[in-house]
Amino acid sequence: MEPRQADVSIPLQSSKWGAAAPDPRSDPQPRDYVLWSVFTVLLWCALGGLGCLGFPGLVYSIKARDCKSVGDLEGARRHSDRAKVANIVCSVAVAVVWVVFIIITIIIFSTLRAT
Repeated sequence: MEPRQADVSIPLQSSKWGAAAPDPRSDPQPRDYVLWSVFTVLLWCALGGLGCLGFPGLVYSIKARDCKSVGDLEGARRHSDRAKVANIVCSVAVAVVWVVFIIITIIIFSTLRAT
């Protein structure tokens, strides 16, 4: 009598037919915005050494990255949101300061040229 082999098939991908609906909290990993924060700090440094105004966003983004690496996704989301808000505020402030600086420079050069 010969031994019989059982037919075994292992699916390589799930069929998703029996899968439950995704949980609304199972969204992807939170972003940490480190590059945006570094860029904002560098822009503030270019404005005469005011880089300290961009540090809150950098601190929160580093905290978000640390929480994400430890596995604390709720803390990472909280710090990520704070970093995003701080970076938006700093980016808008940098843009406003640069526009004011360019306008003042144009006014000064036009006044010097007229005299």
